[in-house]
Amino acid sequence: MTTCRTLLALFVLVLCAAVFGVGTTTAGDGFQPVLPDELKMTGDSGAPGAAAILLLRQVDRDDNGKTSHEYNYFRIKILTEEGRKYGDVQIPYVKGQENHIANIRARTIRPDGSIVNFNGKVFDQTIEKTKSYKFLAKTFTLPEVQPGCVIEYFYTLDIGENALYDSHWILSDELFTKHAKFSLKPYAGSDTRWTIRWSWQGLPPGTEQPKQGADHVVRLESSNIPAFQEEEYMPPENELKSRVDFYYSDETPESDLNKFWKGVGKKLNGTAENYSGKRKEMEAAVAQIVSPGDTPEVKAQKIYARVQQMKNLSYVARKTEEERKRDKDKNLTNAEEMLKRNEGYGYGLTWLYLSLVRAAGIEAYPAMVSDRSNYFFSPNLMDKSKLDANVVLLKLNGKDVYCDPGAAFTPFGLLPWPETGVKGLKLDKDGGAWIVTSLPESSASKIERKAQLKLTETGDLEGKLTVTYTGLQASRRRVEERNDDEAGRKKFLEEQIKEYIPAASEVELTNKPEWNSSSPAFVTEYDIKGKREILSVGLFSAAEKRLFEHAHRVHPIYFEFPYQKVDDITIELPAGIQVSSLPKPMSNDGHVILYTMKAENASNTVHVSRSLNVDFLTLEAKYYPALQNFFQTVKSGDEAQIVLQPGTAAASK
Repeated sequence: MTTCRTLLALFVLVLCAAVFGVGTTTAGDGFQPVLPDELKMTGDSGAPGAAAILLLRQVDRDDNGKTSHEYNYFRIKILTEEGRKYGDVQIPYVKGQENHIANIRARTIRPDGSIVNFNGKVFDQTIEKTKSYKFLAKTFTLPEVQPGCVIEYFYTLDIGENALYDSHWILSDELFTKHAKFSLKPYAGSDTRWTIRWSWQGLPPGTEQPKQGADHVVRLESSNIPAFQEEEYMPPENELKSRVDFYYSDETPESDLNKFWKGVGKKLNGTAENYSGKRKEMEAAVAQIVSPGDTPEVKAQKIYARVQQMKNLSYVARKTEEERKRDKDKNLTNAEEMLKRNEGYGYGLTWLYLSLVRAAGIEAYPAMVSDRSNYFFSPNLMDKSKLDANVVLLKLNGKDVYCDPGAAFTPFGLLPWPETGVKGLKLDKDGGAWIVTSLPESSASKIERKAQLKLTETGDLEGKLTVTYTGLQASRRRVEERNDDEAGRKKFLEEQIKEYIPAASEVELTNKPEWNSSSPAFVTEYDIKGKREILSVGLFSAAEKRLFEHAHRVHPIYFEFPYQKVDDITIELPAGIQVSSLPKPMSNDGHVILYTMKAENASNTVHVSRSLNVDFLTLEAKYYPALQNFFQTVKSGDEAQIVLQPGTAAASK
């Protein structure tokens, strides 16, 4: 009889779950059992005041089979009203890649242990869009999420067929993580050339290093992982987060660091040389580009301009696999083919440039360097995948000049900012040698704002503003807006100016900037008009006023590249208005950062000159108070007022 009653009770529970989406906290349908302590939890000493806590994070990867799979499991305790936002789940992915998210399951567990399963729709939502990629997310909202609830969800990431991808265990999360466990079953198929290595950084205290068991599965468990704190101007997250990185390689394992990189260098050099065209064809092409009397530097610049004029397929909308096959893009690994079709991918165009400058008699070397936008490179990790950008090293007039013509809109003699000041391998048949790419001075990447303004009798400040972006400041804007239309570009530039000045101001772009160029200067012109309440020195420095306002700093300060901002402002005053007082000139020299300001009055006009030079990339967090004090000085200087005194005529009005 007892057995019958038990079966009947289970039947009722299953029926309720099917009809109402309600169940119990026992394991089932892939969910793991919820512990009573998790339901009772009201907080954790490791995350005082937290809105939510990540109770369990689990990642299990299996690289065997036709398709690799990665299982992801999340369990989150909601502690406050603010924490309810975690019931809106986003699972990010990149559109167009061969990876797919499948088998999404989710549920809400009330404090009393009753369960509400998620039976709603999953949507695809754009969370970020760049000119080359569209970042989407599978999004859904869990039901009845309230403080005290536990929410959990899991899904499977199916990775492209017959492909091996490096794995990454990211332990750090925006939430404090109570417990996390990871596993990886490396590929062990018939293709025995593949080996796997792994490295780690920043493992939480008490966490043992990842180990491979007798079953060949690599595992790691960790507890009480601090929440990751985002800050303005910090190094790449990948460098700061606790993580484990796995690398597949088809090379013979090598423990000797020097031998490893010598072998890598020889292979990379072979790849670069394979792009080289036949000498006669390259010399014929060069003869069409340069003149016999040109100096080596002029020749290098002319060839650079010719390569940058070619269609760069790395900067257009990504093609489907079918389109790539149709266009026979594989032929674009050949220098003659790229010249014939007048197009190529950025990687190939850079090696084409190498071939052409050599044909012009210029000493040049291929080099592979590390892009620092996502990671900082360390040779000790023996991870060749992080040498992920190719450049050409020219020897001109006894100087090293680095070029990357495959990076669109980058002026000759400069590299894209992620490739500046980084370590790399200058390649040759013997394996190459380590180099460090050049880092441009702040004067090479400038934002210069020159304004001719008039203060009207009604208090409006109006006139012309010319903003000239040079170097990396110019190329960045061209790259960001390369695929936008004229209206989108106009809006982009006007919005940037509005960030400099009061919100009530009107801004209108009046010229047509050179978007499709790699010239060092990018000039934009505007009509501006705005109501002034006070006339301060820092008319265009609103962005600096909001910098480094937090009292404490966790991460180092990191600027992408050294830069300058220079303002030259002339303001014509209305008749009868005189300057009562001007702020005193300022000069604050912090050695690696400099601020100057000066205001002058002559012939019924006010002239303001202001400059801010930033000449460093990274500053340790311990120097944050000094940097914060510096920018407080900048803020004070920019807020200094130009006091105007009405004359007799103005007062009568």
